[in-house]
Amino acid sequence: MHFAALFNSWPGMYLAQSFVHALVAALIVDTALVAWNIGDPRIRQRFRLIVIVLPLVTFPLFQLFDPARGSALFRLDAFFDMNRWLHLELWGAFPLGILFVLLLGFTGVLFIVQELLPILRHTTSTRHGALETTRPEPSSAVARALEGIPGTRPDVFLLNDRDVLMFSSTGRDPAIYLSPAVVRTLTVEELRAAIAHEIGHIRRSRRPVTILVFLIRVVLFLNPIILMEFRRFIQEEEKICDEVAVELTGNRAAMAGALKKFFAGGEAGDPPSEQGGVRIRDRIEEYGHTLLIEDRIERLEDTPAPEANSSVVFGFVLAAVLGICYYVV
Repeated sequence: MHFAALFNSWPGMYLAQSFVHALVAALIVDTALVAWNIGDPRIRQRFRLIVIVLPLVTFPLFQLFDPARGSALFRLDAFFDMNRWLHLELWGAFPLGILFVLLLGFTGVLFIVQELLPILRHTTSTRHGALETTRPEPSSAVARALEGIPGTRPDVFLLNDRDVLMFSSTGRDPAIYLSPAVVRTLTVEELRAAIAHEIGHIRRSRRPVTILVFLIRVVLFLNPIILMEFRRFIQEEEKICDEVAVELTGNRAAMAGALKKFFAGGEAGDPPSEQGGVRIRDRIEEYGHTLLIEDRIERLEDTPAPEANSSVVFGFVLAAVLGICYYVV
């Protein structure tokens, strides 16, 4: 296959440059977060937006600013020319462009299988009547946990399921679903924190930024860098909802305790609850996900350290990304 026509076309240049611009942005953002010791998940999420949003618009904006940017003369003076690498041939017969196209295709399949289809299944399963649920008794632990949460609270339903399950649905009628095993596993304080965490998800799911980020993820579904950065954005969202739970309950230890029992089988020396901790733990197959849970628990148990002026750092990082990406074609 001859890739010259593909990668010299506007769609091909857009795919190639959005990939390399996302890579440059990710490297700069990660370096800044480490160098300035930025740990606040809300601030980190703003930095992640640079990696997710800019690759969507940099190529058309740069071309509009300088139509000659894609010319051979400009490419000779560029910091990095993606096309040169894509047209290199391994062993004189195998263009690197083929590997790039395969990478984009593999990323697209991952997006459909791991992100799009689960969202569609979750949306379908949480419609009225799709789940076997009951309302908690007025004197139950769930009712007592809800009493300690200020503000408007969504409906809470008990699932007819033996596993430790807890999740929320958004939309016009948001609700929180949990199984009886959750109630047995957690104390009232931990249950209150876990419910408050889900309330955080419901509230933040309606933010325009959250909707925008997901739409960009859909548009750039072939970009593997955006795939990874979107997942890191979601990881920061989990930490933010932990903080929302702490703000609503005033109890960091309860949120940390709930996480330990959900994902680590309870406190050291405690037997796992009825099919709960062990089965949830077994389902966490990815080592990175386990590290995320441990990091969330550690954040909740530690005192936050003072951080640098994030606004100044953000402006510096944004300028660096734009300046470098202009000369990356």
